[in-house]
Amino acid sequence: MTLIKVENLSKSFGGITAINDLDLSIESGGIVSIIGPNGAGKTTLFNLLTGVYTPTAGHILIEGVDVTGQSSHELAAAGLSRTFQNVQSFMNMSALENVMVGCHLHSNCRFIDALLQLPSIRRTNSESRRIAIELMEYVGLKAYVASQADELPYGALKRLEVARALATRPRILLLDEPAAGLNPSETQDIDELIQNIASQGITVILVEHDMKLVMGISDRIIVLDHGKWLAEGTAEEIRHNHDVVGAYLGEQGRNR
Repeated sequence: MTLIKVENLSKSFGGITAINDLDLSIESGGIVSIIGPNGAGKTTLFNLLTGVYTPTAGHILIEGVDVTGQSSHELAAAGLSRTFQNVQSFMNMSALENVMVGCHLHSNCRFIDALLQLPSIRRTNSESRRIAIELMEYVGLKAYVASQADELPYGALKRLEVARALATRPRILLLDEPAAGLNPSETQDIDELIQNIASQGITVILVEHDMKLVMGISDRIIVLDHGKWLAEGTAEEIRHNHDVVGAYLGEQGRNR
């Protein structure tokens, strides 16, 4: 089933076109990676899919419903969540509170109820705390449940962002450079986490420069070139696509 469909999508910034009349489809389930060099439009595409940017032209459909122009909050409520290339944790909060922020997307509390700390709010907060602890354990952060966010090492902060995104109960999870800045051991942990998430039925869309990780876990790979679709296929097909190898992967990518 087609989960996401992009039709004639374009995004320009002044005289620069970052996404240029792009068409693509992403099926439900598994791990889809979007690759290309700096300037290919990968993060711009993520920002369009998640409502950070509004398209200059074209349409975005999720399960056949046109969501073009919807806000990030509306898209998150519809089941689409993301992480960012640069860590976006709330450093003045605890690690657990960072994850609880994601849980509150599905809470029904009103401002006056929260102000008065009514029993319903206490129950909601208790449930959010329980879920947040489970998610921190799931992503391998059990040791940091009682820590402040600014006490976590960089690799743990990357996983904390994944936990917060999962707290929104996504059907679609977009991960923007989840392995950026990680050492080999941390990259292996992220590799395994992404595969575990996909095994739960969540569709994972990945932007990542680590070609070893991409080739190892992707069910499908989409290649962008200056905001346009260049190629699509399995890791094996992309590895042997001469245009892709020449432009993006080089001979090292062919031999991995």
